[in-house]
Amino acid sequence: MIRYQTEPFANEEIYELLHPWVKRWFQGCFKDFSPPQRFSIPNVHRRENCLISAPTGSGKTLSAFLAIISELVGLAEKDELENRTYCIYVSPLKALGNDIQRNLTEPLQEITDIANKRLGIRIGIRTGDTTASQKQRMLREAPHILITTPESLAIALTSKEFSKHLHQVDWVIIDEIHSLAENKRGVHLSLSLERLQESVEFTRIGLSATISPLEEIAKFLVGRKYGKSLEEAAAEKEDCWRDCWVVDARFDKKLDLKVMSPVEDFIHCSAEELNANLYELLFKLIDEHRTTLIFTNTRSGTERIVHYLKERYPRLNEAIGAHHGSLSKELRFEIEKRLKMGDLRVVVSSTSLELGIDIGYVDLVILLGSPKSVARALQRVGRSGHKLHETIKGRIIVTDRDDLVECSVMLKSAIEHVLDEIHIPQNCLDVLSQQIFGILMDGETQTEDLYDLVTRSYNYHALTRKDFESTLEYLAGEYASLEDRRVYAKIYYDREKGVIGKRGKLARVLYLTNVGTIPDESFIRVKDGDMRIGSIEESFAEMLRKGDLFVLGGNTYKFNYSRGMTVQVSSGGSRSPTVPSWFSEQLPLSFGLSQDIQIFRGKMAKLFSENRSAAEIKAFIHEYLYVDEKAAESLYRYFHEQATFSEIPNSKKILVEYYQEELMPDRWKSPVKTWVIFHTLYGRRINDALSRALAWLIARREDKDVEIGITDHGFYLAYEGSVRVMTAFELLKEREVRSVLKSALTNTEILKRRFRHCATRSLMILKNYKGQRRSVGSQQMKATILQSAVEALDERFPVLREAYREVMEDSMDVAHAEHVLEQIRKGEIEIVGRITQHPSPFAFHIVMQGRSDLIKVEDRQAFLQRMYREVMGELIEEQKEVSVVTDDLSEE
Repeated sequence: MIRYQTEPFANEEIYELLHPWVKRWFQGCFKDFSPPQRFSIPNVHRRENCLISAPTGSGKTLSAFLAIISELVGLAEKDELENRTYCIYVSPLKALGNDIQRNLTEPLQEITDIANKRLGIRIGIRTGDTTASQKQRMLREAPHILITTPESLAIALTSKEFSKHLHQVDWVIIDEIHSLAENKRGVHLSLSLERLQESVEFTRIGLSATISPLEEIAKFLVGRKYGKSLEEAAAEKEDCWRDCWVVDARFDKKLDLKVMSPVEDFIHCSAEELNANLYELLFKLIDEHRTTLIFTNTRSGTERIVHYLKERYPRLNEAIGAHHGSLSKELRFEIEKRLKMGDLRVVVSSTSLELGIDIGYVDLVILLGSPKSVARALQRVGRSGHKLHETIKGRIIVTDRDDLVECSVMLKSAIEHVLDEIHIPQNCLDVLSQQIFGILMDGETQTEDLYDLVTRSYNYHALTRKDFESTLEYLAGEYASLEDRRVYAKIYYDREKGVIGKRGKLARVLYLTNVGTIPDESFIRVKDGDMRIGSIEESFAEMLRKGDLFVLGGNTYKFNYSRGMTVQVSSGGSRSPTVPSWFSEQLPLSFGLSQDIQIFRGKMAKLFSENRSAAEIKAFIHEYLYVDEKAAESLYRYFHEQATFSEIPNSKKILVEYYQEELMPDRWKSPVKTWVIFHTLYGRRINDALSRALAWLIARREDKDVEIGITDHGFYLAYEGSVRVMTAFELLKEREVRSVLKSALTNTEILKRRFRHCATRSLMILKNYKGQRRSVGSQQMKATILQSAVEALDERFPVLREAYREVMEDSMDVAHAEHVLEQIRKGEIEIVGRITQHPSPFAFHIVMQGRSDLIKVEDRQAFLQRMYREVMGELIEEQKEVSVVTDDLSEE
């Protein structure tokens, strides 16, 4: 049962549980217990599962460790410490593990000084960086507290000798559990924990930043009880989840958050003014604080901010640093060290400092642009006010009008504790394949027992027996034709006896050298015929569709096809790009925040439809949002322009705009391009699914490819000639979107790349074999061959099915896309079509997003101003044309 710890424990009660030496140390270091500690320490002491959610710097790490340290000190005093591991600490980052080792070593030394006796409590780190000699030392003298990562834990469980040290473990602590739960590293870890549970009953402790829903994270942490299926539990009306206490201390620290704008009007300012004011505002905030951490949303944005701040304010040259995933480990560590030592005034990061690495004192966090999620915003600003009773101070600087709306609503949600929900992957058959193979290293087992073990994991609690069996069939080599492709059986499966076991003398080595879920990635060559143009990141390449246009080296190219690690392109001429270079880096807007924005839009639409005065609407903005006079005025103008020119799309209304532009206006008969803009503010993951499915139906019906552009706020289809877009949309409404999307994904770049990832995770492709490491290009070539083979063999082949599932459910959001279409079917969402001479104000950035690589900042601002003048001119001259969209624009 998942329960909330609603009452704090008294200080006296907690002190009674602590060993006298530990109690004395704590009282010498701290005035009082922090809220997470007051709600959790006795539960950890009683060996009860516990999820602790609290901001950075609230003492949640000590909440987990204090009772454990106390117990180990008690054993050490009696000389009863055994040569085994008592506690496993799992972290997503090796750097975080190093911090924890330092933060445990110091208190233990101080407690040793108090005791005036050598305690001998050993702390060890076992990660990919651990040397062979260090591992040998751990084998002789087991660390009492083992610090590791999900991948290294799986290796430790498979190690013949070292795994024996883990068979009596008492506690497992999962730090930053929210960052693991949302990806396949967390799926892998959940099965490792169930594997460990087979040999010992242990207490699970999860530490999380501000996240939601806590009940689901708790279920992910503890898993399902023995011997129960969900159906049995429902029939008996019995909770099927292991017991877990939830400590909700997410909002115990005070927040000082503000949305700030560098200019009063984003339209009527020049690019120079916008740029100058932005850096002036940044420098002013930096100058007013001791240490500032700035978050951007892309690595390129991080480098640009550092460059311009250094250029404009030379005295920051030695006091500023950049921190992101493309930098070497050594450079990142140096920045972290200098920040912690107080040598840096400001550090600019993309996402790499979101997690709780110890970076010392930060008194201000600046978010440059929307972080696209309320939870992420709180996690980022939570890096400030690191000490217990300090206020979290954050400033969100907006860079355009859509950003202003998004961040203003996000601020309201953060202050009012409304969080978006995390997505936890389910039934990942590639991870299942790898972990089944690893589990069998412990010896053969009954299939029923294995199925029970797997379905105790939260990530597989709904796994069907059919999917489980198909995974076993793949591992057992029952797809015999794959042997021709050098995919061999890894297990034996005796159906009559219901027994399975590993095959081959090299099975353990094969598993240990290929364990993990993080795929190898590399740069992809871009060629026009035989001429090499340059290279792009693989994460960018997988987003490309045939005909997409992108910028490389200042020129526009059209994507034609890929082969292995080479992309073939042709010149895009003067056509505008459809995929910006930052597209794969940009974080997607969360569905929860998108719905909050839609609700605000709906309220504003109602006020304008009722012809409320400007004063009344501005008063509502002040009442509803936490914004200043300047922001309220800007928001009013933006919505007033949209309402006057067109309509305000919202949670009950999708606006579809049609407009045309001449491609060669100087020619007598210029070709005409039609833009169809769908105002679907649901986030990029959902819009990707909807636009791909719609474009595929158009291609099937009319044998015509259309240009697609995707943003968080909507998507557009563009084409020359005549296309029945709304007919295709009506078809999509009546079809199951998952089925249409699956057809649309066939032969796409994203499916090819994700199939390779799934094939390596499932050990269909071995990254390492007999001491040789296969290159990414070689992996991709083999994946292409295998994908063709399994598509011809069986469309339900588990690795292929998982590739489709990963794209549709993890990369995209097919579930919410289906939910939107269902609301349209039921009439809960209205579709309103309009034909205009120009895109509406809300459509400016949807239309412009693809051009962002081609247009300089100065020209981009001029482009927006030109669009604005044309729209306002159309309003003044009363040229607005309103019409219900029919199936074929040419028939209107």
